[in-house]
Amino acid sequence: MNALRPRTRWLVGLIGILLTTALFLVPFAFIFVTAAKDANDASLLQFSWPVHFQLWENIVAVFQARDYMLVIAFINSTILTIGSVALMVVCGSMIAYVLDRRKSRLNPLINGMVLAGLIIPPAVVPTIWVMQALHLFRTLPGLILVEVAFGLSFTVLTMRAFIATIPRELDEAAIVDGAGPLRLFFRVIFPLLRSVIVTIIVVQSIFVFNDFQNPLYFLPGNQNATVQLTLFNYMSQASTTYNLLFANILVITIPMLVMYILFQRQIVAGMTSGAVKG
Repeated sequence: MNALRPRTRWLVGLIGILLTTALFLVPFAFIFVTAAKDANDASLLQFSWPVHFQLWENIVAVFQARDYMLVIAFINSTILTIGSVALMVVCGSMIAYVLDRRKSRLNPLINGMVLAGLIIPPAVVPTIWVMQALHLFRTLPGLILVEVAFGLSFTVLTMRAFIATIPRELDEAAIVDGAGPLRLFFRVIFPLLRSVIVTIIVVQSIFVFNDFQNPLYFLPGNQNATVQLTLFNYMSQASTTYNLLFANILVITIPMLVMYILFQRQIVAGMTSGAVKG
């Protein structure tokens, strides 16, 4: 009886791995084969090998569409992602450090506001009014601030769980050596957050780069398009060019997919470090 339990666990684990692999690989395989078809073959939306394999031709057509709009979109998305994630990391880590180290009567209220950022859905119209009043509507800096506002709650909660495991004796030693608040944080605490910073960078970069809703509402216009909005180039009320649509999806999926594969170990380490230490 005891000998069967390891075999049963091994079999259940193997089945789980196979199912998980299928759930991730089958949709990607469908995207790949559809992106390699011609327009007529792709319009059938069948999971089959292309009659005429023209993946490279479709990718070239995607990049050349509407005066190389996808190239502009990649530049906009890169600026948006780097700017947003950099502000999230710096501001989120500083907020998390203060919330963990300085106890006050306002902490429960602040913690509630941080949690509210994860629970309460964003209000689009009031946000547009505020951005128009600040002359930030239809600008990349304005959208960067929106992305930071929506992603800061997750960053603060993740950072705070890790900072709580750092001994306070390090703070006291730095203060004795004459370090001020900023020097204490950036010279002593911030370098220790490396693993959780990598987690935040990867997770939030994928979220911002793949964001469709916020650029659609807060950054309209062809010159301001991000990579997700380029999907509209091949969709209309009358018809959809499925081979170019899926080729576009394939192109904009690869960067974040490669990033996730390269840093998946760091993501797991950063997400679990706060629960394991101490």
